[in-house]
Amino acid sequence: MSDSVNITPIRVMLADDEHLIRGALAALLGLEDDLQVVAEAASGPEALAMARTHRPDVAVLDLQMPGADGVMVATSLRAELPACRTMIVTGHGRPGHLKRALEAGVRGFVPKTVSAQKLAEIIRTVHRGSRYVDPELAADAISAGDSPLSAREAELLELAEGGAPVAEIAERASLTPGTVRNYLSSAATKLGADNRHAAARIARSQGWL
Repeated sequence: MSDSVNITPIRVMLADDEHLIRGALAALLGLEDDLQVVAEAASGPEALAMARTHRPDVAVLDLQMPGADGVMVATSLRAELPACRTMIVTGHGRPGHLKRALEAGVRGFVPKTVSAQKLAEIIRTVHRGSRYVDPELAADAISAGDSPLSAREAELLELAEGGAPVAEIAERASLTPGTVRNYLSSAATKLGADNRHAAARIARSQGWL
């Protein structure tokens, strides 16, 4: 009994815009003696603010959140709070998401179908400095291959995603409008899309942006 009293719990932050899921996870993880949920967030910006305030050991991030997705949050946390381990929980394991997550230093990548008990084990694994990637998500990512887009095409599609006109994209990217049109046309052709907006949607859905 005395040993359990002396355990320093792993401080966990949960970030998910679905309140019911977040609340259920917090309650279930709270039953674990060695885990302590110290913060909850419903968006990317809120997750960053909470992490800065509470400095969790492990941040469990939903992939798709308002304001900034889980990978963007993980990228920021890696720079600001390098001691905080990050992991992604997703219901959308698209091919490019895993690659982006690993490049951002994410240590865990798991589906939302994982049980709370398994999630607790993975949080411990990640906290120790090890990595856990769900085998099915990894297999899907490997079989799908890499993004067909060049880095510049992906950059310009991301700028076009919000509906910005070509002139504005060109100014932000320090390119001529003609060059921007060529890149966006090339990206749309590679993705089999009718226009740049459709291409951006396809690329986002595959995790390539």
